[in-house]
Amino acid sequence: MKSIPDFSGVVLVADSGKSIYHKAFGYRNFETKEPNDTTTIFELASVSKQFTAAIIQLLEQQGALGYDDPMDKYLKGIPYPGITIRHLLTHTSGLPDYQAIMDAHWDKSKVANNNEIIEYLVKYHPDKRFEPGEKYEYSNTGYVLLASIAEKASGRDFIEMCQTAIFQPLLMTSTNIRTLNEKKSIINFAWGHMYVEDKQRYVRADSFPSSNYTIWLGNRKGPGRISSNTTDLLRWDQALYSERILTNASKQQAFSPMKLKNDSTSNYGFGWDLKNDSKLGRIVSHNGYNPGYKTIIIRFIDQNKTIIILSNNAHSKFNELVKGLTSILSKG
Repeated sequence: MKSIPDFSGVVLVADSGKSIYHKAFGYRNFETKEPNDTTTIFELASVSKQFTAAIIQLLEQQGALGYDDPMDKYLKGIPYPGITIRHLLTHTSGLPDYQAIMDAHWDKSKVANNNEIIEYLVKYHPDKRFEPGEKYEYSNTGYVLLASIAEKASGRDFIEMCQTAIFQPLLMTSTNIRTLNEKKSIINFAWGHMYVEDKQRYVRADSFPSSNYTIWLGNRKGPGRISSNTTDLLRWDQALYSERILTNASKQQAFSPMKLKNDSTSNYGFGWDLKNDSKLGRIVSHNGYNPGYKTIIIRFIDQNKTIIILSNNAHSKFNELVKGLTSILSKG
């Protein structure tokens, strides 16, 4: 594969669970020049959503909840009626953006958690975007609420559920939902970087005020915050070809489009973007973005091929890299 200049991250391409390309580029920290390697741990950002969806699906398998249960069965007092768990999973709820409300009203000297986010949604009651099921609109709010629903339905902590139900059984030893201090204690953690034109170099993303929300929203669960590496994500990918975590019926639900009220469909399942390709067949994927990070997992599920890219300098040619690797697989 032809390298992209100054790309920082790890690229893994696998066929039937076997790595056919696995290489690290750039630095965990551009100031100290500590190099990335194939074990380096990255912030996954919204790639985390597939794990939140999986926890909900595990609870559905256990009979603790149903996809068509109303949200307010578990979360009392939220002033948005008619929203089901299925709407939350598929980004068809019409919920407003929680981050805008928190940015406007939250005391940023404190670190907010899900309960406080829900409290502010109730207190300030921003208008809904549309009626549930009318259309698709990506919603981090929905995935915050899914994690809280999981806790209410199970009586357990969401992070503990992720650990004991997914990460530990699959030996995903580099994967967790970590606090800032926990990330600082990890030697091979890759910090996000952004290119500063005036300085002509990459600078830690957390040194910019625009990135501060990752700190004062640092206790939220559901929409992001999982950190992992490419090897662990390949373990997760391969587990989805078996019934070790999710049943075949659950995976069928996760990888099916959502039917909207106007009888059209939205190509987002339960934590996965959905696509069909004439050569590569069914493709399920998800990308993520946090300040300084760009991430993606692409699963070509009819061919058992996988692309995982984790970048800690949010490279401008990230999408070009994704397209190039997909093109290579389509010819293979």
